[in-house]
Amino acid sequence: MPPITRGFRGRRPDVDPSRIPPGQHHERGFPVLTAGPTPPVDTATWTFDVGGLVGAEQVFTWEDLMALPQETFTVDIHCVTTWTKLDTGWTGVSVDELLKDVDPRSEWVTIRAYGGYTTNLPLADLTGGKAWVVHTFDGEPLEARHGGPARLLVPHLYFWKSAKWVRGFTFTPNEQPGFWEQNGYHRRGDPWREQRYWSD
Repeated sequence: MPPITRGFRGRRPDVDPSRIPPGQHHERGFPVLTAGPTPPVDTATWTFDVGGLVGAEQVFTWEDLMALPQETFTVDIHCVTTWTKLDTGWTGVSVDELLKDVDPRSEWVTIRAYGGYTTNLPLADLTGGKAWVVHTFDGEPLEARHGGPARLLVPHLYFWKSAKWVRGFTFTPNEQPGFWEQNGYHRRGDPWREQRYWSD
């Protein structure tokens, strides 16, 4: 019989593994990954517009954004480069609120960002309390390197869908793949289904 060491129970995992999607690892930091240089965006000139196939176009200034109902919430985020950061705290405006008076006439949305970056999503992934335009991270103004002054946050999908430096939505007649989608990434990007690339 092997010797017994009393009191030794092994190392417990530091997080609940059921919260980590397949192929991901727990990240305590906040890695900075971008498709290009950080664009200079000033809240004095920042705007967010909604157009394309809609009943009524909308343009929000920074003051308009801050005057809308604000939500503070905690979510996990998942990057396609395999890191997951748990319990991240944000404040921002629900996309449902931003689209309240728009009357969308299409189910496809191109998300546009300062600097020229685009990504795309079905409207269903942006509404129903699933997405926000956020300006605060862990109680502090969102840093430019993380997409400040405002970024889109779609936490149920891989983080490339949460466009940094967001500047607007365009409703399109059909699906129009964005930057990473045109370069081999999955059209939707569900981390729980490991939808990383076209073939997934």
